[in-house]
Amino acid sequence: MASFLFNSYWDDVDRGNIILATHTFRVMLITAAGVAAANKDTWTKRSDATTYEITATGYTAGGAVCAVTLAQELAGDRQVATFGTVTWPGFTGSAAGAVYYRSRGGAATADELVGLNDFGGVVTLTATPLVIANTIRTIQN
Repeated sequence: MASFLFNSYWDDVDRGNIILATHTFRVMLITAAGVAAANKDTWTKRSDATTYEITATGYTAGGAVCAVTLAQELAGDRQVATFGTVTWPGFTGSAAGAVYYRSRGGAATADELVGLNDFGGVVTLTATPLVIANTIRTIQN
């Protein structure tokens, strides 16, 4: 499976459920089974992915906060949102992908999904920083 934006993402942006400039976003790590099961049409909330969230040393359930940078690209007549770099120092474990979501700070059933970053295979590290660098970008023309 390749990386993608969940189809619910643009609907949530249009309805004001996701405001890129002000809301808090997080990224959580998932297993290979989660990457295989991810469905861009039917997954809409973080609760759809929590079954597949990893357990690892140096990783906290729910993932890490991820900054969003907005930029206008006038030459291309578009607005670009880049979900920034996230690092888990001293990571010991395995992950096959990352799910980005809007964090409301409560139940996983309330958190809107943004996108999936498929690592292209299982990444296994021992006491090493796991870094995900600017992997999700949304472009609106």
